[in-house]
This record gives sequence, structure tokens and C-alpha cells, in this order.
Amino acid sequence: MKGAQGSMEEIKEFIRQYKGAIIGLIVGIVILITGLDKLIIGLVVVAIGVVVGNYVQRNKEDVKAKLKKFIDRM
Repeated sequence: MKGAQGSMEEIKEFIRQYKGAIIGLIVGIVILITGLDKLIIGLVVVAIGVVVGNYVQRNKEDVKAKLKKFIDRM
């Protein structure tokens, strides 16, 4: 029985060490199975759009100058 207990301790240590990766794996599998990946990608794209729009609105003059400089290079 001593060998089984040693093995259990090794398994517990493995789980303790890689708990985050195991949880991430399970969440990833659930997302893929349920098709939520499309929703998550859509939400990320919308969030990026909000951040970019907010940045442009707050820094209009700076963005105009950078955009003009970029267009002039072309």
C-alpha cells in the first residue's frame, strides 16, 4: 500500500503545480464544444473597436497628424 500512497502524493503535487493550466484546458474545451468561441471573438472585436474609437476621439489632433503623415508617405 505504500506505493499507492506515494503515487497519490505525486498526483496531488502535479495537480497543485499545474492547477491553472488544467482549469484553462477545461474552460477551453467547454468553449469549443459549446461554440462560444465565435461569441468571444465577436466581443473582443467590439471591445477593440470601442478602445480605438475612444482613443481617436480623445486624441483627434494627434491622430489627424499621424494619419496625414501616413497618407503623405504613400
